[in-house]
Amino acid sequence: MLAILSVLLLCLFNPVCCVFQKLYCTISDNCDCDFKPNIRDLEWDLYKNVYGQHLAQDIVSEEVAKFLQNKSPDRPLVLSFHGSSGTGKTLVSSMLGNHLYGSAMSSPYVHQFIPTLHFPLHNRVDEYREELKSWVQGNLTDCARSVFIFDEMDKMPPGLVDVLEPFLGPSHVVFRTNYRKAIYVFISTAGEEVINKLVLEHRQAGRDREEIQPADLQDAIAQTVYNSSTSGFFHSNIIQQKLITRFVPFLPLTRQHVERCVRSQLCQRGFCGRSDVVKSVGGDMIYIPVQGQYFSTTGCKAVPAKINFFL
Repeated sequence: MLAILSVLLLCLFNPVCCVFQKLYCTISDNCDCDFKPNIRDLEWDLYKNVYGQHLAQDIVSEEVAKFLQNKSPDRPLVLSFHGSSGTGKTLVSSMLGNHLYGSAMSSPYVHQFIPTLHFPLHNRVDEYREELKSWVQGNLTDCARSVFIFDEMDKMPPGLVDVLEPFLGPSHVVFRTNYRKAIYVFISTAGEEVINKLVLEHRQAGRDREEIQPADLQDAIAQTVYNSSTSGFFHSNIIQQKLITRFVPFLPLTRQHVERCVRSQLCQRGFCGRSDVVKSVGGDMIYIPVQGQYFSTTGCKAVPAKINFFL
């Protein structure tokens, strides 16, 4: 064992280090071997395939790049995605996993939680708290670079998520493992009202949606999710202690954005030239408010089914 360690240490100062690293990774399941972050591809994927979300594109690109460049972060990266259904929240979380690990979202170090599946009974919150704490602790022990994605936070039993508080703060070591390199993503529709209201006000005032800045929504989203009884962050210590790195607003989509989704999915199916389907799907969506009909009520979520109908 000592000889192997000596060789590994020597290789750190040797041009052939990569050879030894590849050899090591052929016989090891260490997560560092699968951790292959590609920030440039992540940024390209965000700007090419996420429509109408300049805030999400900028915030996610900026925060992930800054976090990974820091070899010794003082706390994990915690992003909370907010916005209406079909605006791209789950898509962006998948992109994150895809561009961090070589095995993408199938990596054993990318963990997804869905409240209705993993925490369905509100009368078992205490039991779920212990299970979640043990699960996160165990996975961080196996891999400090673990990614945890919590979907449908609006359906999370109140009080459950606060069990994560010790993992999200600035302490150096918790539970005998370095947890500061982990990434957490929370996904919720909570806060959609304040987001949509601001976008509508910009639209009615004749201002471009790209003029909206992150600072315009950060505090409003935090207050909304903290005070909403239907939010998984209802009166949460995580919000109170300001342990969320950034709140990421996803703006409501216009017909133009929906049609871009349609065109993209048609091309994936080999029907790039079907402009008639693009127009038909775009016109068949429901838009709000009644006066103006600016924003799709389902974003891009209903697009696949609509395409099937019109093809």
